[in-house]
Amino acid sequence: MENRNFFVFSGGPGSGKSTVIHLLAAMGYITVREAARDIITNQVTTHGDAVPWKNTIRYAHIMLLRSLVDFEEFMHVDRPCFFDRGIIDILGYARLIHIPITPEMNAAANKYHYNHKVFLFPFWKEIYAKDTERQQDVAEAEKTFWVLKKEYENFGYQTIDVPLLSPQKRAEWIVHHI
Repeated sequence: MENRNFFVFSGGPGSGKSTVIHLLAAMGYITVREAARDIITNQVTTHGDAVPWKNTIRYAHIMLLRSLVDFEEFMHVDRPCFFDRGIIDILGYARLIHIPITPEMNAAANKYHYNHKVFLFPFWKEIYAKDTERQQDVAEAEKTFWVLKKEYENFGYQTIDVPLLSPQKRAEWIVHHI
């Protein structure tokens, strides 16, 4: 399954992806929120353990399921649609924290295809901040960028580094490059 109108934003945590997604939504584009934050919030609220600091395997599994639902739900979209992370981010996450990449993860990455251009948001120390859902230290946040870049390239995607600009300028730059 493929939708060339699907553009993925990937990169380390706290690099500005969600901020740019919100701006693109305000500009009238279709956007898909990052599943991870919602999963963490739901798990914390219900005292579940599928969070990155407890049951990482279950957390990755739920992220995969949510990403598949998002892809299927928006499959009909025939204009640019921006995803705050994609299916391959889950494989990168698994590789980063040294949990098994399951056959289901590989099958999903090989079955569901976004536009070949993936916009990578480089680690940006000046804007990085921890919060209740984002608990990675600076070193892990930066390493995440490089792991995800390699993972997307391994699956044949063209990674495009988003320049370190104001959020509005980043949104305009991305629109110009789709």
